[in-house]
Amino acid sequence: MKNTVKIQEVNPSFTNRRSFLKLSGLTVIGTGLLLAGCNDTDDDNGNGNQNQLPGLRNNVFDLGGGDFGVLTYAYALEQLEADFYTKVVNASGFNSFPDEDRQVLTDLYHHEVIHREFFKAALTGSLPDPSTQLLPTLAFDYSGLNFNDRNAVLATAKALEDTGVAAYNGAAKQITDVNYLLLAGKIVSVEARHASAIRSLINPNSNSFAGDDIVSASTGLDVAKEPSEILSVAGAFITTEFTANYL
Repeated sequence: MKNTVKIQEVNPSFTNRRSFLKLSGLTVIGTGLLLAGCNDTDDDNGNGNQNQLPGLRNNVFDLGGGDFGVLTYAYALEQLEADFYTKVVNASGFNSFPDEDRQVLTDLYHHEVIHREFFKAALTGSLPDPSTQLLPTLAFDYSGLNFNDRNAVLATAKALEDTGVAAYNGAAKQITDVNYLLLAGKIVSVEARHASAIRSLINPNSNSFAGDDIVSASTGLDVAKEPSEILSVAGAFITTEFTANYL
């Protein structure tokens, strides 16, 4: 069965609005990722962790190592972001948020769903045995988060987007296939725009969109974090058990 992206139009009044990020551009990125995934079936691009495919180990799913491990890691994070924004735009109090907030959050909802579905399609098309090696749909818990509270929603969005950018930056060095590296670079650039947009909603007309906490004052580069650092943050919301022993 082919995977399809089902977008719920939660606010038709914004249909003709020029999005601050173009969905068409993301569709191109996603298509490239799908094609690269379908064309690359070699699971032995190196030694050690590169050979470790995702799958069950001692009855617990491990993300694996190498290119497939990084893609699966990204897929897990995109599942989290897509789930979060789905809950945001469907919350009963969402329509009470300021117009600009709703426009940005709705854009981010669309983007993260697209990212999640294309990672799923790429992995399904490229893993030797996706029936056992594809990360299952994860479960999440946002206990204590009031999705009708603007400040709480934006603070959580900020944490997730900052974490997502740092995750891609930190894992990029483990990617060996240049096609995957290029596509990851495109997606992280979109994630960085997400982070900037959320920070600007929280602190408008400030320089927090590129604050010293996310951009190094000495190098001018975004922060990069190892998977162990990222999963300690994302794991606060993910209830499905998995490991990342080869990343």
